[in-house]
This record gives sequence, structure tokens and C-alpha cells, in this order.
Amino acid sequence: MNKRTRSSLVFGFLLILIGGWFLAVQIVPGLDWFWNIISWPMIIIGVGVFLLLLGLILGAPGMAIPACIVGGIGGLLYWQNATGNWESWSYAWSLIPGFVGVGLMLASLLGEGGKENFRVGAWMSFISLIVFVVFGAFFGANVLGTYWPVLLIAFGLWILIQPLFRRRKKVSETVDAEIIEIEE
Repeated sequence: MNKRTRSSLVFGFLLILIGGWFLAVQIVPGLDWFWNIISWPMIIIGVGVFLLLLGLILGAPGMAIPACIVGGIGGLLYWQNATGNWESWSYAWSLIPGFVGVGLMLASLLGEGGKENFRVGAWMSFISLIVFVVFGAFFGANVLGTYWPVLLIAFGLWILIQPLFRRRKKVSETVDAEIIEIEE
């Protein structure tokens, strides 16, 4: 079975399931409770879950990236809808690159991109979280209290000392490589 046939089968099956659910809600009055629990941000989270499942079914681990973006934004909207804190968008947008990072890490775990994808995703998530905390503090969210500058200082120090811990090439490896290039 080729990829196109498989994707058509999956899409058709999902449409049948969704149509069956809507039909059951119309026929059986007791199923209306479902719509009382579901708020509109939950639909967005559901779309993210759907994208992830679709990627798993189709064998496309890269679908984890848009799934995490949509699901993460849905989670933000759910929190904002529940708390009424809509002004938090002034700094919550900075979490979106972190959602991309989580998607990259998940895609890596599912078999796409290897260790490099995971490393890049972890960095994106970490930097996104730092930017979220800094902007949150700047716009009055007071995420870490009055001690948020300590986090900035620690991050700056870590960036400064990180090159000291990288593995250096041995001098003999470098010299051997240069000799080989000269002989060729």
C-alpha cells in the first residue's frame, strides 16, 4: 500500500468517526454534556493532538512540530480563557519558539533528525523560557519575583564559561590533518 492510499484511508476513517460522533450527539440527547465541558481553546488543543496522531499514523515524525505549536497555543489560550488574563499575550508569545523546540525534540525521539534536532530543540525551549521570564518580569507578571536578574546573570556567566568545557582537538590530530592535505 503506497503512502497516498494509506493517508486517504486514515483521513476517510477520521471523517467517518467525526461524522458518527456528531450524528450520535444529535440522536442521543444525553450526549450534550460533552459540549458543556469543551471550551473553544480545547478544540485548538484537540487539533494539535490530531496533527500529532496523524503524523504518527502516516509515519511523519516532523508533524510533531506543528502539533506542538498548535497544541501549545491552545494551552495558552485555555489558561487565558480560564483566568481572564488576556494581557499576558504581551509576553506569552515568547513561548511559541519553545513549542517549536519541544516539537523538534519530540520529532527527534520519533526518529527524525537525530541528536542534532534534539539539541537544537532543547536550546530553543531553554531560550524561549528565558525570554518568557524576562518579558514577563518587564511587563509586570513578576514570574520570578524580585530576583529575576540573578537568572540573567547566571545565564550570562554560563555563556561565558561554556567554551572552556568544550572538547578541544589534540594538536597532533590537527597537524596530521594538515600534513594529509599538503600531501594530496
